Amino acid sequence: MGLTQEVANYVFKVSYKDIPSEVIRLARGFILDGLGVALAGSTDECSRIVQAHVRKLGGREECAVLGTAWSAPAPKAALANGVAGHAMDYDDTQLSTSKEAVYGLLTHPTTPVLAAVLAVGEKQKISGAELMLAYIVGVEVECRIADSINPHHYQSGFHSTATMGGLGAVMAVGKILRLRENVLVQALGICASMAAGLRENFGTMTKPLHAGRAAENGVTAALLAQSGFTAATNILEAQRGFYHAMAGGYDESKIAGRLGRPYFMEEPGISIKPYPSGSLSHPAQDLILDLVREHDLHASDIESIEVGTNSNVPNALIYPMPKTALEAKFSIPFCMAIAVLERKAGIAQFADSKVRQKKVVELMKRVRLYVDGELEALGFDQVRSRIRIRLHDGRSIEGRYDVARGHPEKPMSWSELAEKFKECASLAVPADNAGRVIDLVARLSELKTLNPLIRALASSKARKKISPRFMQASLQHSKEHKWSRTRKP
Repeated sequence: MGLTQEVANYVFKVSYKDIPSEVIRLARGFILDGLGVALAGSTDECSRIVQAHVRKLGGREECAVLGTAWSAPAPKAALANGVAGHAMDYDDTQLSTSKEAVYGLLTHPTTPVLAAVLAVGEKQKISGAELMLAYIVGVEVECRIADSINPHHYQSGFHSTATMGGLGAVMAVGKILRLRENVLVQALGICASMAAGLRENFGTMTKPLHAGRAAENGVTAALLAQSGFTAATNILEAQRGFYHAMAGGYDESKIAGRLGRPYFMEEPGISIKPYPSGSLSHPAQDLILDLVREHDLHASDIESIEVGTNSNVPNALIYPMPKTALEAKFSIPFCMAIAVLERKAGIAQFADSKVRQKKVVELMKRVRLYVDGELEALGFDQVRSRIRIRLHDGRSIEGRYDVARGHPEKPMSWSELAEKFKECASLAVPADNAGRVIDLVARLSELKTLNPLIRALASSKARKKISPRFMQASLQHSKEHKWSRTRKP
């Protein structure tokens, strides 16, 4: 059978009992992490603009918008929750199966799939086990398609989470809707033509919009296919189809016969972010924090900081002197400077006010990102990073990390994931709600209904309602909000 048919066949046939227990265990952690970053992201300005837009559109109140006390039609709830999940760039990152593939340049797999699954799952009144199965299936499809695509796709400017997140989302939703195999083929064909998202928008509100639209596309395409809407039946492999049109080809050996053999969550794995910034900065972020603490370094001690890594990092972390928190998430100089000055790199550090502080700006000027020939020769499957700190007293301190905390080689424990979740959730819901979510996700497969989880994810804080005045202001945001964007050379 063709590849499109093979993907649909896998999704149609797989059942909960087919999923290995280790994959179930891993999925619980990724789901908890995804819910946490979405709650935190729901308070971000870009999310509030999207929420206001969705509320203005109106429609049937079918599915919860996370971090709020209101609901929206399933596609629009998926849009809002997808934007929230990626708003802080704190969501997980797909690894790669070979040294030729590029770490961090594949997808953020959980956000588009989870946003779509939550929306349709609530509408369809599914169980926790059904949600778990749909989520795992969607992530598996998304990751295998992304892993096999020609890297030219990303390098030429496409954002993989945007383009392939929807393909995972549509298969996850199709599983919930119990679509027949031939209908799943149609759903893939519809969603593939909806795929879009450009990397030039990194560092702006449009980057999280990519994840939201991928989730919304997945829901919309599945519902259209369910209603009899048609599309090509060979959309992935066709000469004018997804792989060839968007990347110039693919490696069939990385997907054909590989779905669930093993599950991508197990091998090569998915990395959970320890910091709310671009994943390619994380090994260096880990390293600078450890060096600063170990040697008790202060900004006044430092003459310069040199960060060496492979050539894909400056191609993605494009802001040498960011002006906003969104840009700072893609800036090695900011990541290094804030680590030295505050010895932390959490949500509170990635704020506009921090980026503009004089002491931060001055220290950023002393940071240089360069391509290290030795690390370049080792391949792109990991973001190996070397840091050399030159001190005013003539000393030099250096180190090298190949992976960051949260990578499968340095996994976070359930308790560490719970702490990250609490930090994120504290921005949107009461502490009691956060505790309930952790408990419910820990036993997700046992839940007969998602209602307790959905209730715990709803906000009871003061920002339950968005006033018409705020809604109007938000929709005019592009005229009122200004920032200076540094273009890459």
